[in-house]
Amino acid sequence: MDVQYLLWLQDFRNNIQNALTPAMEFVTSFAVDYLILIPIFFYWFQDKRKGLYPLVSYYFCMFLTPVIKLSACIYRPWIRDARILPAGDSIKTATGYSFPSGHTSTAAPLAGGMAVNLWDSKKTRWLSFLFVFFLLLTGFSRNYLGVHTPQDVFVAIFLSVLSLICTAKLMAYLDRHPEKEDWFLLGGFLLGWAGILYISLKAYPMDLDSNGKVLVDPVKMMNDGYGDLGKFIGFTAARFVEKKWIRFRPLKKGWQSLLLCLIGLVPVVLLKSLVRPVLTGALGNHWGKLLFSMIHVFWFIALFPLILKLLGRAMKLDSPEALKN
Repeated sequence: MDVQYLLWLQDFRNNIQNALTPAMEFVTSFAVDYLILIPIFFYWFQDKRKGLYPLVSYYFCMFLTPVIKLSACIYRPWIRDARILPAGDSIKTATGYSFPSGHTSTAAPLAGGMAVNLWDSKKTRWLSFLFVFFLLLTGFSRNYLGVHTPQDVFVAIFLSVLSLICTAKLMAYLDRHPEKEDWFLLGGFLLGWAGILYISLKAYPMDLDSNGKVLVDPVKMMNDGYGDLGKFIGFTAARFVEKKWIRFRPLKKGWQSLLLCLIGLVPVVLLKSLVRPVLTGALGNHWGKLLFSMIHVFWFIALFPLILKLLGRAMKLDSPEALKN
């Protein structure tokens, strides 16, 4: 059934001469490369706690998705059935095993978390619908492009909803018991490294193709896992540092604060193209990607908030709430 659905979408793509393929590729690219900038900006500029909500949900998924992917080891649709031909350049970004969809479990907690954040106000409620539409469109785009089956997408959305619910309950619990957060962060930090150990030592399928070569190289399949688990580990460490020593608060609203936060987003984008190649070249794909993920998370969770705090004092942009700390 899943293969027939993908073949039906493939026929539809061919009948319209791939007219929608560039748009679908843009959706998937935006989901993994740029969507995270929205909750980061929200975290810096608007509301620290509400900004953390989609980010924490996202990092839950960054732990769950690679562990499930590298446990199930389900091959991509075109490997399972040679009739499936992914559209455009989507096959180049479809790294790792197939189940669940990593693009969907990236977009869904970020977009879903922002939808929850914006639902309270009637002025922004329309944006909630837009975010929900985008996360559903991201999931559909993975089917449309032929790189994921429907169950890959459904399970990714389920994991994302689960992470959003668990995050909401966890944050409510920590509001009542803030002294417990260090233990949760320590547990998450250790759990992340346990995940690295697990995906490094577990057995992987070694099926051979007609030429006697390994059908899917498990070493390549593990690479995304190192990067995702590095994000999870990096977040637990960065959040501890920020909570313990930085304790920033969003600055007074105004054009200066807005400009500072927009400038801070630039390194979030550039680090991927400038720093990651250097680290992977020096440390190898796995450890280089893991270290890059940790540095990347540290920038927007702890390091740039420190810069905002220092600049806020120097430029007298501290909010009344920040001055109390």
